[in-house]
Amino acid sequence: MSMSKKVLLMGRSCSGKSSMRSMIFSNYNPFETRMLGPTIDIEHSNLKFLSSMTLNLWDCGGQTGFMENYLGGNGGKENPNVFKKTEVLIYVFDVESRELNADIDTFRRVLKNLAKYSPDVTIFTLVHKMDLVQAPKRKDVFDVMCGRVDAVASSFNMSAVCFPTSIWDESLYKAWSKIVCSLIPNLKKFQETLEKLNTVFEAKEIILLEKTTALVIASTTMERNSDGTPRIYGRKKLDKERFGKISTLIKTHKQCCNKLRTNFTSYVVHGPTTSTYIDVLTPTVYIMVVKSSRDDETGAYIDEQAIVMDNIEYAKKVFQKII
Repeated sequence: MSMSKKVLLMGRSCSGKSSMRSMIFSNYNPFETRMLGPTIDIEHSNLKFLSSMTLNLWDCGGQTGFMENYLGGNGGKENPNVFKKTEVLIYVFDVESRELNADIDTFRRVLKNLAKYSPDVTIFTLVHKMDLVQAPKRKDVFDVMCGRVDAVASSFNMSAVCFPTSIWDESLYKAWSKIVCSLIPNLKKFQETLEKLNTVFEAKEIILLEKTTALVIASTTMERNSDGTPRIYGRKKLDKERFGKISTLIKTHKQCCNKLRTNFTSYVVHGPTTSTYIDVLTPTVYIMVVKSSRDDETGAYIDEQAIVMDNIEYAKKVFQKII
């Protein structure tokens, strides 16, 4: 049964809303986004995500005239159709805006309307263009912005999740993965099934990525206990930025494939200590399996490719039942 989720994408004009949307959902690279013009009024997109979910994305033009029309400025009335039945608000702040106080006030007015028409909305704010801030100052700038956002949200008994983002690094994919995962109703089932499957794979890590966007939707890792039995563990030992980097690399590879007029389906990479396998799990999901390619005791190379591919075929049958 298909379901539609309404997502509002808002923020000042030229804050980068349409650029990030084009990169995530239309496979643009950062240089190609320079050709995009400003959004006029509201641009609607129905974006298929997984097999049973549609993201009804409302990209709202950020020019002052448009924002006043949405919010009921200049003596008019707010447009309730913009704010009704909203599941997620993504509000983008341009970190170099010279009118930050005005931006915060607009954000406050947006939340006031959402509190009225969609009180259960989930709020994400992206402090965007962080690459333009000097590296030593980025954390302080981000923390100040998050503090101001939290103060506004709490005044409406709401909460907001903040992310620092840039189109020039993996931070954009990391943020959007979290946003989209918040909309997947059976996400817990994905995670539980993946963890059970890894008792068969015994992989260092398994990652599921949505096929079109390459956004990470679930993952699990494994190591062995002292008695040799497999043990699933948390992610604290691994690179915290790896999911965004993986999404970025896969999207870049897909762009290269498109230029060569070929389709990206799967590949295998054997490294000095690990082997990585990527394959289509379902029509809308990729699976990425990272396995050790060396025996821990002897250091000898382990050729498990046939076994891994057989296990992936088994996993396809399992996941087709829950997607």
